[in-house]
Amino acid sequence: MIQFSINKNLFLQALNATKRAISSKNAIPILSTIKIEVNPNGITLTGSNGQISIENFISTSNQNAGLLITSVGSILLEASFFINIVSSLPDVNIDFKEIEQQQIVLTSGKSEITLKGKDVEHYPRIQEVAASKPLVLETKLLKSLISETAFAASTQESRPILTGVHLVLSQNKEFKAVATDSHRMSQRKLTLDKMTDDFDVVIPSKSLREFSAVFTDDIESVEVFLSNNQMLFRSENISFYTRLLEGNYPDTDRLLMNQFETEIIFKTQALRQAMERAYLISNATQNGTVKLEINSGLVSAHVNSPEVGKVNEEIDTEHLVGEDLFISFNPTYLIEALKALKSDTVRVQFVSPVRPFTLTPGDDSENFIQLITPVRTN
Repeated sequence: MIQFSINKNLFLQALNATKRAISSKNAIPILSTIKIEVNPNGITLTGSNGQISIENFISTSNQNAGLLITSVGSILLEASFFINIVSSLPDVNIDFKEIEQQQIVLTSGKSEITLKGKDVEHYPRIQEVAASKPLVLETKLLKSLISETAFAASTQESRPILTGVHLVLSQNKEFKAVATDSHRMSQRKLTLDKMTDDFDVVIPSKSLREFSAVFTDDIESVEVFLSNNQMLFRSENISFYTRLLEGNYPDTDRLLMNQFETEIIFKTQALRQAMERAYLISNATQNGTVKLEINSGLVSAHVNSPEVGKVNEEIDTEHLVGEDLFISFNPTYLIEALKALKSDTVRVQFVSPVRPFTLTPGDDSENFIQLITPVRTN
């Protein structure tokens, strides 16, 4: 029969992080619950939606937790409902006590609330991942890789493999993350400090976005473990499991060109703002495209919407070499690509009006390349 007291704010923080793995619309009702396991060393909170699972540990040695455990045990509670109740409690401390038949009593200040729980026997077990020889990455670096690539993954389930991010480690230290929805691509490479075993996996982009939300910047590093169909990201207190996508990822390297006809360097912010203005008009048209014109050393953006109006805007450049060109594309892709760049300038290279164009950081600060496919217009 569980009994403990804990600091409300820290408990709520851990509950909300764990809840990110719990879907409100789950076909398996038991997965809408959060599992609370109490042992003499602390409390483990578990949430899962079948695709990702999160285990969050609150230790008795964590001074901010103010955790005092009187007796141990485990219980399942309806996640959203329980978290809303905890959030509403008046005092800084909460007393949590299990009474008969999987019922719990929460006491805080002058408030006392009784809730019904469920037996943990019905909760699915999380598949173990062998925790040997981890790849250790800086959390900030991994989150940066995710923000630079995951946005380019597909949201369409018609080709499930493209809804993931392809992570490859080759030659024991050459790391590559790449995502594509077949209209655009984003790829980031880096060389690791320490050698580790090669791998080639595809992780759902949704899982990686949840990882970024759960692992806050105060967590310095994360250990990465791999099994046949699962990856585990682990820090001192959080274990984040995600299923891998099955199938072969397309060979994206063949899309990258070494030759180009036209190269322009823009100020990242100026190009992005020009595209955002163009998007406002283009979004109201059927094909939703922007035409970029490179002519006699000048670059301009054009949108013509019979329903709304038009945009004609000259865009300042830092550097321009090569042939004149007219090219049309979806401005949303360019805006999102520019958001992912950290450098003040961006190098854009064009091959032809019908071939994909590439974006790289103007300062060459990262091994980071993005590719956007143009739209054929009359």
